[in-house]
Amino acid sequence: MENRSKHTAFIKAEAQRLGFMSCGISKAGFLEEEAPRLESWLNKNMHGEMQYMENYFDKRLDPTKLVEGSKSVISLLLNYYPHELQNEESYKISKYAYGRDYHFVIKDKLKEFMHVIQEQIGEVNGRAFVDSAPILDKAWAAKSGLGWIGKHSNLLSKKAGSFYFIAELVVDLDLEYDTPVTDHCGSCTACIDACPTQAIVEPYKVDGSKCISYFTIELKNEIPEYAKSQLDDWMFGCDVCQDVCPWNRFSKAHSESLFNPNPKLLTYDKKQWEEITQEVFSEIFRKSAVKRTKFSGLKRNIDALKKQP
Repeated sequence: MENRSKHTAFIKAEAQRLGFMSCGISKAGFLEEEAPRLESWLNKNMHGEMQYMENYFDKRLDPTKLVEGSKSVISLLLNYYPHELQNEESYKISKYAYGRDYHFVIKDKLKEFMHVIQEQIGEVNGRAFVDSAPILDKAWAAKSGLGWIGKHSNLLSKKAGSFYFIAELVVDLDLEYDTPVTDHCGSCTACIDACPTQAIVEPYKVDGSKCISYFTIELKNEIPEYAKSQLDDWMFGCDVCQDVCPWNRFSKAHSESLFNPNPKLLTYDKKQWEEITQEVFSEIFRKSAVKRTKFSGLKRNIDALKKQP
């Protein structure tokens, strides 16, 4: 009992030292409430062409199937809210993609975290996850008391809104567990009312196949004609539901220098984006998450926007 308390305190202090905004811990096991929700969402084809969402259904709901002998899920939040926003006369990029690709930034922090845990506590086995394996990170973060799932289906915290990444360490270590917080969305429907494509089909349910982020990032084919007029000047991702959320009034700028963007990203206007070359794309988005769409994908998105009145 004393060890659990000591280990938990050490892990939370270490998370802070590594620059994470918050750390919450849950007992690893099957996510009973999420199972029927995920099944219904998939059955309604709300994942569109994101076939990977259909894979590893059981593992997605139970981290003990991902990490043998695991006992705890350590959930971590890392702030990415930028110091400066893009030029207002610009095609827009989701704030999470302004700087260095978060997968690499967080993976490095998690490797160090795991190393320190093993060094201090002894033989601890586990795995680090950053949005790259079948784990329901928002559900675990909510279970660990780091926030509640908002009507836009993002994790929300009273202190920090929603502009942060979520990551996990799943470990075979017994720890003290946190409890969920209450929902503070109340009667607010700002995110539902503002969504340009009506992707939030009902409170707490997003049709992924209607989301601007889906059209501009996940969709590999041409953007359908009907969607082009609804893209609201977003060329990569979309932040509308987060931008209008009252809880994001409390967002503070991050302190991770790797998330600072190339200055051109902030100053370019629409005309400059329309004339972007492969060379400039590689310079502005070196080591960025935007590379996921490749130059051809970003160009496709810009062309779709350019044709709109």
